[in-house]
Amino acid sequence: MAKADSATRLSLNSSIDFLLLLRLLVLLLPLICGASNQPNIEGEALIEFLTALKDSNEKIKDWDSHFVSPCFSWSHVTCINGSVVSLSFPSIGFTGTLSPSITRLKFLVSLDLQHNSLSGGLPDSLSSMSNLQNLNLAHNNFNGSIPSSWGRLSNLKHLDLSSNDFTGKIPQQLFSIPTFNFTATHLTCDNNLKQPCISSSSVPVSKRNSKVQILVTIASVGAFSLLLLGAFFGYRFHRVHKLKQDVFVDVAGEDECKISFGQIRRFSFREMQLSTDNFSESNIIGQGGYGKVYRGVLVDNTRVAVKRLMDYHSPGGEAAFMREVHLISIAVHKNLLRLIGFCTTSTERILVYPFMQNLSVAYRLRDLKPGEKGLDWPTRKRIAFGTAHGLEYLHEHCEPKIIHRDMKAANILLNDEFEAVLGDFGLAKLVDAKVTHVTTQVRGTMGHIAPEYLSTGKSSEKTDVFGYGITLLELVTGQRAIDFSRLEEEEDVLLLDHIKKLLREKRIEDILDGNLKNYEGKEVETILQVAMLCTQSSPEDRPRMAEVVSMLEGVGLAERWAEWEHLEQVRIQEFSIMPHKFLWGEDSTHDQEAIQLSQAR
Repeated sequence: MAKADSATRLSLNSSIDFLLLLRLLVLLLPLICGASNQPNIEGEALIEFLTALKDSNEKIKDWDSHFVSPCFSWSHVTCINGSVVSLSFPSIGFTGTLSPSITRLKFLVSLDLQHNSLSGGLPDSLSSMSNLQNLNLAHNNFNGSIPSSWGRLSNLKHLDLSSNDFTGKIPQQLFSIPTFNFTATHLTCDNNLKQPCISSSSVPVSKRNSKVQILVTIASVGAFSLLLLGAFFGYRFHRVHKLKQDVFVDVAGEDECKISFGQIRRFSFREMQLSTDNFSESNIIGQGGYGKVYRGVLVDNTRVAVKRLMDYHSPGGEAAFMREVHLISIAVHKNLLRLIGFCTTSTERILVYPFMQNLSVAYRLRDLKPGEKGLDWPTRKRIAFGTAHGLEYLHEHCEPKIIHRDMKAANILLNDEFEAVLGDFGLAKLVDAKVTHVTTQVRGTMGHIAPEYLSTGKSSEKTDVFGYGITLLELVTGQRAIDFSRLEEEEDVLLLDHIKKLLREKRIEDILDGNLKNYEGKEVETILQVAMLCTQSSPEDRPRMAEVVSMLEGVGLAERWAEWEHLEQVRIQEFSIMPHKFLWGEDSTHDQEAIQLSQAR
């Protein structure tokens, strides 16, 4: 009865919230959409603008030419009162030109296109943008001269044209801009008036001033609408927070991502050298495709793990690295490794994490030293659940979602209580910043790589699900994903194929890690069934991580397992008819390629 009353109250509250939402939208629509009488003109102008920029990497996917008002959901666009006031595209990878269509954005205050590969000349018509205050075109391939008409940009406060191929003289009026930078160009700065190429204000201060002035301008234009929006979202936050307290009190540690970049420390390279004894080989505690990890101690005696990325590449340099660090830093969950800070120089990219004295699951399964504690069954089960919660959070609660792409026991660390802490998430995207979701260099570890990722280079959350399934098999068996020693007795080098064979032969005892003395047979069966469902060859057949969490608890597992067994029976029957089709096992065709790649390396 209490549950029914609670549900009724929730339903009533939701209805009231919906009516309030409608009423507030009626009030806000004139403010949000009405200030600009021609919203379609701005949308059409931006589509032309983007076309000229040549987004060959397809980073901008949510600009819809059929719904041209940009102020509702377009990325990289900031609007006030229905007008575009800011465009920010640093390090996107644009290779085109700067289109004069930008001048149709009459209320534009800030334009940032730094660290791209744009070329061509600067449009003379930009001089008509009377509201423009911040213009950053640094680190591109623009050429030609600066149009003399740009001297009429009377409200321009911050101009950065550095690191381009400009030639000729700089319009005299531009030297009156509070902050400017013409360095690393072929422009003539040292004229008769002995003008410098950079203003006397320091660059960091100028950036801060720029942001402040832009924010002041924006705030003055849209103060009233922002007050109403603030009141509305404040009310909604109160309602959502109350509902979470009423309904979701049992999901501690799984709040939505919080932006915590301000808490991330920026270390000097000297601090990193001191903390690791100049990256001494004796302090290495791990290494892999992303680099080496060193044990370190900060000056305040905090023990840390220092990951020195070995093959970081990015067209945007530090700016791109910082954005990806920010992406990692906002993922805050009890089952995810917290980022303490970072260090970046012209040649170094370093991440700093808390030191996990119990090291990794892989270490506890296979590399223990005499006298060290292994993993009993309750701990392994807890690791399986904790890892699933961490992946579910990355996939379904972070915006944008984060795909791990190297899910394995070695990347699951253990805190003081032997709770699972997932590390190295986000690093695949961090290291492969030049590409989108398609990469010519497959990131991951052989035996854990999903078939579609290996064959196409396309990763998704379902590739993580596959890796998680293999990790479950590691937890149950204690074995590696690929073990060539099995060639002596059988053909199943891959752990997945080996386990399938033992399951078909109902040899459950032979699956279990010999170091496991006490375990719950039903729980082991559940883990194995979830692992098989997660490692199906087709990504569409694999469950989402939210479903995995439910199945680990027994919810919905029986039905899906029955389907899997039926499909396996069909495969066995087909194998008896066409054995050549299943020489390596239908689910493992990709792994034959994986072994060949591994041997080639």
